[in-house]
Amino acid sequence: MTTESTVPKRIAPNTRPVPDTVPTGWSGSRRPTNIREPQIASEVTAHLDNVLPALESLRSQAPRLSEWGTELAHRLLSGQRLLAAGNGGSAAEAQHLTAELVGRFDAERAPFSAISLHAETSALTALSNDYGYEEVFARQVRAHGRAGDVLILLSTSGRSPNLLNAVRAARERGVTTWALTGAGPNPLADACDQAITVDAIAANAQEGHLIAVHAVCRAFDAEVARRTGPRLAGDGAQP
Repeated sequence: MTTESTVPKRIAPNTRPVPDTVPTGWSGSRRPTNIREPQIASEVTAHLDNVLPALESLRSQAPRLSEWGTELAHRLLSGQRLLAAGNGGSAAEAQHLTAELVGRFDAERAPFSAISLHAETSALTALSNDYGYEEVFARQVRAHGRAGDVLILLSTSGRSPNLLNAVRAARERGVTTWALTGAGPNPLADACDQAITVDAIAANAQEGHLIAVHAVCRAFDAEVARRTGPRLAGDGAQP
């Protein structure tokens, strides 16, 4: 799922509208005769082949992934928090990251404060209704963000207005901003303090984002373990 909310999409003149219902007379029991199975298999193979550019793009940015995990450990151990947001599939990836921090990645450790701004449905729908969808993240950043916190924004396009507005709100609050996007340059990567851009088509860039999330978690856990020692950091004590 790679759909992201940007501006309302308009259908260009002289083009066929996108259908929003199953075509009349379609039956799932009938196999299409105009597409051969080898053609479909080649589509799958091409998709898998396109994962490789995403992975190579991330490998070239491994030092920054390590830096993000280490810096995040320093800040969260000091009592700061992580805020995260995205649209569509990117929302799922952002929520994956916060779940790893509040829960655990590999080994047992203390929970850390990490909030996915899109996961609070009542707030999300109320803010969208009252202020417009472009403001749903910015207002939450102003509510939750404190100087020294980190806001990470995920987007395959790097052009979602609600994420760009969140960057501006973060700047007002002294919140550090990181972007994890598709191919650059793009507006979100340019607006944030730091960015990791995955040079791949949208679907594969989003798959790369999950790898990036896990890489950051790997570095985060390693730094937490280094700073807290071999004991479980279950008491939340700072080193």
